[in-house]
Amino acid sequence: MDRRTFIKLVTGGAGMLAFAEFSGMTAAFAAERIVRLNKSNAEWKALLTPQQYDVLREEGTERAFTSALNDEHRSGMFVCVACDLPLFPSKFKFDSGTGWPSFFDALPGHVETKTDHLLLMPRTEYHCARCGGHHGHVFDDGPRPTGLRYCNNGVALRFVAGGA
Repeated sequence: MDRRTFIKLVTGGAGMLAFAEFSGMTAAFAAERIVRLNKSNAEWKALLTPQQYDVLREEGTERAFTSALNDEHRSGMFVCVACDLPLFPSKFKFDSGTGWPSFFDALPGHVETKTDHLLLMPRTEYHCARCGGHHGHVFDDGPRPTGLRYCNNGVALRFVAGGA
């Protein structure tokens, strides 16, 4: 069984705890039950900067090489700027050379995907599982062990330094 199939089979409580131990992740993140946030557009506009609102709520894209998080290399966690849900431990980050913070994996169940047809070719878009905010796209040109590249808008993330 490959890793992706295993992840798809693992759902909820004890299964997520087993996955956490299998993958070396902390059980606290893997066992967390994510409750969806529902806010109006007015509430999101009051909470976010105009650039964050454009990316997170209107699926915009920040300019490449503008995020300070490209150069963030400390140990810690990258969390959703809108709702503080942990998305990417720093150990998942790599320099893709694309100009956006990039990660080879996400915390299990913390992002959701859908197909995006805005450009001529379909792409896989991902969102925060708690607030539904758009973060970026995932591609299959990343490094081992997953071969994935989660290409994230830096304005959609906040870095929390610490032992991740």
